Amino acid sequence: MKYNPYAPYPEGSRNDEGSEGMYKEFDATELYCPNCKSAVPVRKRLLLVLPEGDKYEYLCAYCAASLGSKLDKNSKPTSLLI
Repeated sequence: MKYNPYAPYPEGSRNDEGSEGMYKEFDATELYCPNCKSAVPVRKRLLLVLPEGDKYEYLCAYCAASLGSKLDKNSKPTSLLI
């Protein structure tokens, strides 16, 4: 086994089988707020329900500024009854 200093993991140390689905989605807990000038806790608010997934907005817990958004494609499809 050769050592590669540019490889993220040494050869043979990472189990590629089954590890690919481990980190498919992340939720932010803190983001930088330009109003507060620091990393602050965020609140996740459902913004839209779209056919391709739910869109969430991240808001600053202190000043309620919008800090970003996320499209959750793993949500269950919504059917409308008219």
